[in-house]
Amino acid sequence: MTTAKDLFLIASDLKHSVGQGDLSLALAGAELIDLIGVGAVAVDGERIVPGGQPTLDDRFMVEAAAGLTRRAPYERIEDWLWRRGRDLAAAYQVALEESDELKPQRSGRLPFGSQRVEPVDTPARRRAVDRWKEREPVLAALASVVGIDDDRSGDEPGLEDEAVTTVLAVVHDAVMELEAVRQRRTIENAAFANLWRGP
Repeated sequence: MTTAKDLFLIASDLKHSVGQGDLSLALAGAELIDLIGVGAVAVDGERIVPGGQPTLDDRFMVEAAAGLTRRAPYERIEDWLWRRGRDLAAAYQVALEESDELKPQRSGRLPFGSQRVEPVDTPARRRAVDRWKEREPVLAALASVVGIDDDRSGDEPGLEDEAVTTVLAVVHDAVMELEAVRQRRTIENAAFANLWRGP
């Protein structure tokens, strides 16, 4: 299990409306944090410095590690999030459906995207829920970035790892930037529609 998979399952389990772009950026951030955790990368300022090459048993983690820039100057965290995050939520959804960990949802709000899905009661889902209930700091912080807070109080446990804190900050900024782009497009589209309608 990975933090990204846990985040995806929590997002679908709690049935919050989560933008696919927001979730994709957060999933990329979760993968990067897990790569830091296993020593595959380190963070130098806002750049990702490849480290060792540990054995990874998750397909997405293998893909993420393979996509690292291994020559200086190394890639900025923000650039990696946008590149790695492209359509990542959709890729996770397809993979979890193929492994029978997600099933079509009968009713309720859309958690993200156009297809309604919900997690199957598996050990992986129960582990993700346990991490969520325990307010595991990284999972809670990533969920908060995409708007999932489950009416929690603001006294979440702090994060002690500076590299992880840096990644979370960059993920937050990227999600805010994506929201600003969405708002700008909405305003531009409204102005264009008014132009065609005329006075």
